[in-house]
Amino acid sequence: MSHINVTINGRQYRMACEEGQEARLSNLAEGLESRIGTLRGKFGEIGDARLVVMAALTVCDELLDATARIRGLEEELDGLPNIRPSTHH
Repeated sequence: MSHINVTINGRQYRMACEEGQEARLSNLAEGLESRIGTLRGKFGEIGDARLVVMAALTVCDELLDATARIRGLEEELDGLPNIRPSTHH
């Protein structure tokens, strides 16, 4: 288990992660911090907790849309005929 410090909404948090996942966790934290900054720019100072909740909800919204799109693409693929390239030369 590894630990890194991340900054979310201007506050530092010590987070545990799997070995080798430090950069990914850091990138996730930077993405969340960026979303919070964007929301702060849009809505001003509406409270730290509210900004974090709004950022989390936007991430959940995008995840829900992406999951639905993946399901749709999987269904589309399942409906295609199984065509394999010929191995004859």
